[in-house]
Amino acid sequence: MVETKYCSPKCRLFKCVKRAVIYQGNRIWCRWTDEECNVANCSYATCVRRQLLPGGVCGESVKRKTVDRRLEEDQMPTLKFKSKALRKLGDKEFY
Repeated sequence: MVETKYCSPKCRLFKCVKRAVIYQGNRIWCRWTDEECNVANCSYATCVRRQLLPGGVCGESVKRKTVDRRLEEDQMPTLKFKSKALRKLGDKEFY
């Protein structure tokens, strides 16, 4: 199973909306908070591909869960009307 990866400011797709990131050697510094950049808690951290999930998780490392639906579940039940409504509408079943 694929493990989830956390986004890092070193990623080429990472972007700071405030443009406050400074790369200093091994450290990535945020001028806005005067601390090291923390993607999980920063509200200005984004991804160029818009794949950044809450908690700083990279959306490209997460596999989507899909559910197969049966044909009966997709269909809506038919409505049956009484005779007075049928005379006005002119049909016995509606969807």
